[in-house]
Amino acid sequence: MVLPLEMGWRHLLFENWPIDASLLDAHVPDRLAVDEHDGTGWLSAVPFTNVAVRPRGLPIGLGVALPELNLRTYVTCDGEPGVYFFSLDAQGIASVIGARAFHHLPYYYARISLEWDDGRVRFSSRRRHPGDRPARYEASYWPTGEPFSAPEDPLARFLVERYRFYTEAPDGTLRTTTVDHNPWTLYPADAVVETNTLLAANGFRRPDQEPIRYYSPGLDVIASRSDRWTG
Repeated sequence: MVLPLEMGWRHLLFENWPIDASLLDAHVPDRLAVDEHDGTGWLSAVPFTNVAVRPRGLPIGLGVALPELNLRTYVTCDGEPGVYFFSLDAQGIASVIGARAFHHLPYYYARISLEWDDGRVRFSSRRRHPGDRPARYEASYWPTGEPFSAPEDPLARFLVERYRFYTEAPDGTLRTTTVDHNPWTLYPADAVVETNTLLAANGFRRPDQEPIRYYSPGLDVIASRSDRWTG
């Protein structure tokens, strides 16, 4: 059992593609149903950095930084909406091992850099996890337009206002972690993506259309223990 965690999520890009729900359904546990918006499932790549990751209650100065890249979709279980992660690439070896052991999340060790440079985030990730398919993601992204509250936009609310994620343990049991945070403030975003093999590494063909992108400067988060889902 692991203690609840506190952390900050900073400089996030939400890169979202509509994708046929049946293509996603083949990749999620049987107890989960792919959640749809406007008649389609959604697949999202999210580069960002965690800051001050620490057990809940410890001083912020004892936290560690953890840049990360995840690929996810949106699901329900017994009517409860949540997120399902196909992969999470992260820089810290100890954090990757801990997240795999205690939260049953598909974390992979990667070499990642994130820099804020002249109003843009420059992000680079290269998976180095032994024995797993390589995955690279290199992009620059930045906010455009005016900020807006995600709950006020139907698609943004569907994609980011999620307060639970589901995982499947090695014994096949379904588990869940709740994630507590304030509502998201988002900006429309633009990006130059130089390399993205993340989708292919997870068995998905990159959609032909351009993704819908949002940027957020971030927020603070409390994640619960991983608990067995009982409905």
